[in-house]
Amino acid sequence: MLSQKAKYALKAMIALATQKEGDLLQAADIAERQNVPRKFLELILLDLRKHGLVRSQRGKLGGYALAKPADAITFGQIIRIMDGPLAPIPCASLTGYRRCADCRDEKACAVRRTMREVRDAAAAILDGTTIADATGAGATGLRAALGG
Repeated sequence: MLSQKAKYALKAMIALATQKEGDLLQAADIAERQNVPRKFLELILLDLRKHGLVRSQRGKLGGYALAKPADAITFGQIIRIMDGPLAPIPCASLTGYRRCADCRDEKACAVRRTMREVRDAAAAILDGTTIADATGAGATGLRAALGG
């Protein structure tokens, strides 16, 4: 399940993507527009800045902007930064793999195989959907994932 933190991060990134290039948006404005608690949003923006997705400028005229083009930032990237791996169980993850303690034969495990399919389907959509897509400036990730 998507955490509130990841949902707010996605909303903030979409808000930033709607700004004209070079314009900055203050955290308070993002919080108000997206109905996000400001203090929580500031922590989220700090994480996004640490990972190179947003840039910030201090001062009276300061604020936040995307550090990369909106079509180069995917939902999958943001969710992984906020929530970690996309897989529903650790043994199905590509980025956070951990073997299950109760598994005797991982290759024959139907649960792992199914959860890997879930992970792969989710990743295809989330990694194929950019922030630009969410603003209407690109193709949708579902269409791209399905080859259309």
